[in-house]
Amino acid sequence: MGKNIQAIRGMHDALPEKTPLWHYLESRVRQVLSCYGYEEIRFPILEKTELFSRSIGAATDIVEKEMYTFEDRNGDSLSLRPEGTASCVRACVENGLLHNQIQRLWYMGPMFRHERPQKGRYRQFNQIGAEAYGMAGPDVDAEIILMTARLWRSLNLLPHLVLELNSLGTSDERSDYRNELVEYLSAHSEQLDEDSQRRLNTNPLRILDSKNPAMQELLADAPQLWDQLGEDSKAHFEATTATLDAAGIEYRINYRLVRGLDYYNKTVFEWVTDKLGAQGTVCAGGRYDGLVQQLGGRDTPGIGFAMGIERLLSLIEELAPPQDLPSPHAYMVLVGERAQQAGLILAERLRDELPGLRLVSNCGGGSFKSQFKKADKSGAAFAVILGEDELDKGVVGLKPLRGTEDQIQAKQSELGGLLAKGID
Repeated sequence: MGKNIQAIRGMHDALPEKTPLWHYLESRVRQVLSCYGYEEIRFPILEKTELFSRSIGAATDIVEKEMYTFEDRNGDSLSLRPEGTASCVRACVENGLLHNQIQRLWYMGPMFRHERPQKGRYRQFNQIGAEAYGMAGPDVDAEIILMTARLWRSLNLLPHLVLELNSLGTSDERSDYRNELVEYLSAHSEQLDEDSQRRLNTNPLRILDSKNPAMQELLADAPQLWDQLGEDSKAHFEATTATLDAAGIEYRINYRLVRGLDYYNKTVFEWVTDKLGAQGTVCAGGRYDGLVQQLGGRDTPGIGFAMGIERLLSLIEELAPPQDLPSPHAYMVLVGERAQQAGLILAERLRDELPGLRLVSNCGGGSFKSQFKKADKSGAAFAVILGEDELDKGVVGLKPLRGTEDQIQAKQSELGGLLAKGID
């Protein structure tokens, strides 16, 4: 016998016992996003490497160390997508969706980063993202944050999440701040850890996001980006927070929140939790007004966010498990060869009569007792019983599996009406 083939490290299966929770999350996301006028877009998993090096930044950890990149047979450098925003922009520019248009788009699917696998962090992970194009004002910044808050309420997660906000200003303001920060950190170079020393001359703003307590202590006296912002950037941010205040959304301003990708400007935000250990960010995003032009399109403002599905599922399971995940309405117990065939035909008729009916027919035989065990394990509300005696009489047995009611007999023609009462 051959050796078992295991899944690739950091990539995992979503098993049938878990997929109803995925469906629950995905359906809530679709419902909330559609309420705000967002339409779904789908784009390839594989893109040209240049798309990510130009957008995310060649000096970011993602491009330097984490992308799955290879040459195809034509010698082109291709990469599995590590995030969705760049692909979304590319698709919009290529298909003419942005010129003189406003777009609200969302997407869902797998992303790939070659990181060290740990709880809440996988090498193939799934994200839900939303992007809005063509709106430069702070109103859409506030709306997109309000939309995420509505999703958390829908999932009963809002009490467990904290919203953090910051402004990164314009690229010129950020460049001036970068010079100040590098000067400060260079004066304390002997205190920098290995990661910070590497980032000092390539991506120094990422040092602000260091989780090293020693680095946090050093950064306490570092210059703040906010002090470098001009009046327009500050007014934009204050208008965003004023709307959140008016809507009753609680938040905290985190002047060290910088995000890990180079394309962000002005408003950035994260929803974080202390319930998932080190991987506490469940949703993050912000404005990226220069990215469309950077990728070959016309100058178009944009803002978006992405949320990790696996992290959200862990949070839902631990803190707000849904009570109404779908189970079969009925399980058909079929005893005997005649009943097996007749039951399959009856099941087809019931599905025609009741399009929403979730009905499992026993296949593969088995004793009456073993079939009942399967019926109970399926989570079905009812067992529909059909054997030789029932066939001869033209009836079926109907036994509630989740209550104390007694089993009844009913004509086959009445069965649809009885089951209809249990279909939500």
